[in-house]
Amino acid sequence: MRYCYLSRNYKNMRSAGSKAKTDMEQIWAEKGFVNIGLPQTRSDNKVYSFFRTLASVCVMCFRIRRGDVLLLQYPLKKYFTFVCNVAHQKGAQVVTLIHDLGSFRRKKLTIPQEIARLSHTDALITLNDAMTSWLREQGCLLPMTSLGIWDYLSDTQAPTTLPSDIGQRPYAIAYAGALNPRKNRFLYQLEPCLHSLSFHLYGNGFEIDKVQHPERFTYHGFVDSDQLIATVQGDFGLVWDGDSITTCTGNFGEYLRYNNPHKASLYLRCHLPLIVWDESGLVPFVRDHHIGICLHSLEDLEATLSRITSDEYATLHAHVVQLSQALASGEMIQKALKTLPLPHNE
Repeated sequence: MRYCYLSRNYKNMRSAGSKAKTDMEQIWAEKGFVNIGLPQTRSDNKVYSFFRTLASVCVMCFRIRRGDVLLLQYPLKKYFTFVCNVAHQKGAQVVTLIHDLGSFRRKKLTIPQEIARLSHTDALITLNDAMTSWLREQGCLLPMTSLGIWDYLSDTQAPTTLPSDIGQRPYAIAYAGALNPRKNRFLYQLEPCLHSLSFHLYGNGFEIDKVQHPERFTYHGFVDSDQLIATVQGDFGLVWDGDSITTCTGNFGEYLRYNNPHKASLYLRCHLPLIVWDESGLVPFVRDHHIGICLHSLEDLEATLSRITSDEYATLHAHVVQLSQALASGEMIQKALKTLPLPHNE
């Protein structure tokens, strides 16, 4: 039995989605899995990207063989159903790793359409148990296992020593991602909750003229992930999306109930404990691994952080450092593949 994957062209390597997919391909290649498409390319040219990925799919049709297990990263847009059907015709099984569900934020598919599309695979690796439960509720009967959290590859290592003044000053929070009001309006409502807290913002689109007290925010702009791991400022990494500081709302915020934001893994590679919404899909993982705190509302952020002693922070930090090493070596996807029940696996 061969484990195989299908590489393709990737656009916009600054995006978390492309980073997650190329990391998966690198992990699989290092474990000896076979790329049955063309070699991976990276180009923002839409015409080139279309034909390169199409060519990779065509090559796969000739290289896949009976007994193979083909790993697909979903969504694969136009090609997913076709690739699954070809694999089955050749006597192979298909395992699909879900990165994003089109029936949520972007509403590209209806829920029945998405379940029907996913039914062409033999098994699913979901992002977390909440996504698994949701798919079951929608009628998906496939074998499933949960990833837990994204692996995150980088040769850069974050410092492992704690600042000497930890616990003696207010904690600082790092936030990475899209910073414009359309996606994360909550950032522009934080000021009544800050008082002693400060934020370090990483990404594009922050409109600093729309906040009343800009001195509470340090805007670093876009920083490459390797550089961020080495130089990040802050004590915690915030995983929050949407329109409100009191809960996660809107299409982006609600999706946190089922999504594993890639930024959470980036924060862990930066050795930052997490702050997550207490209704997000990440909560069980955060609590089980003791790597952060869970909040219902950011209105409670300052009071909650003020109660964390230096010893308590050191314990969280130690767990984060340990988990960061696992993410750097691809342990999460390897564990998911080992626990996934393949119905025809001999």
